[in-house]
Amino acid sequence: MGSARASDAAAKRGRESHRVGRITRGTTGTNRLRRIDRWIARHPALRRADDPLVVDLGYGASGVTALELHARLARTRPDVEVLGLEIDPTRVARATEQLAAVREGGTSFAPDAAVSFALGGFEVPVPGGRRPAVIRAFNVLRQYDEDEVAAAWASMTSHLAPGGLLVEGTCDELGRIATWVALGEDGAPRSLTVSLRLAGLEHPSVAAERLPKALIHRNVPGERIHALLAGLDAEWERAAGVSPFGPVERWRTALGALASSGWPLRDRSRWRLGEVTVPWDAVAPGS
Repeated sequence: MGSARASDAAAKRGRESHRVGRITRGTTGTNRLRRIDRWIARHPALRRADDPLVVDLGYGASGVTALELHARLARTRPDVEVLGLEIDPTRVARATEQLAAVREGGTSFAPDAAVSFALGGFEVPVPGGRRPAVIRAFNVLRQYDEDEVAAAWASMTSHLAPGGLLVEGTCDELGRIATWVALGEDGAPRSLTVSLRLAGLEHPSVAAERLPKALIHRNVPGERIHALLAGLDAEWERAAGVSPFGPVERWRTALGALASSGWPLRDRSRWRLGEVTVPWDAVAPGS
């Protein structure tokens, strides 16, 4: 019996040693990721998925973001499933305890929410060989080096379903400033989105401190991301005259002027939410 237990323990250590990534700070917060959740909820990768499995990779010290993700996405896809993955066994144990409270009906989340938690990293281990329609990795790569980003992107996107989506980004502690890169299953980045709380916004370039790791060190003269943020600031200042009509109208005016100047802005219907999306090649490093 003792040898069997030792063998089981060795096997467990072997499985854990294959986790790709490392334990980082792991901060999280209630309602912090609402902006990206809303964006995922309307994306075709989720809406059209044959198997609406969504992975919340690196959810942090609490499983609440995975539970919130499911609650928001279920309004679009009632059959959505969310798998929270963390490389820290202690965090998985804590999230599992939180899920038990949910199952008992002691929280605001649906007791039968299709949410689970497991140990995993950038290798994205999913039971049964399923391939996620969406992987959300937020505030994870921020704590890595820039030269580690490409490998992490490649590892995660290689596990996506056809037509799948990786959303990798960063936000502030309250979720009022968020930026993210969208990548397809081929590993190629497709777009950058900046999402801001417009009420009380002084300058859109506040997003600079929360850029994804692939861009945060590129916000310098000569780089396109710097030009984009500078352009946003300039048009935001020029649009001050419409401020009496509210920050949303000021934002729309600023983005309209930015588009007229040649920037290829996408998703105009979402400008009212404080969002702006551009193709990746418009801001890619060195472009």
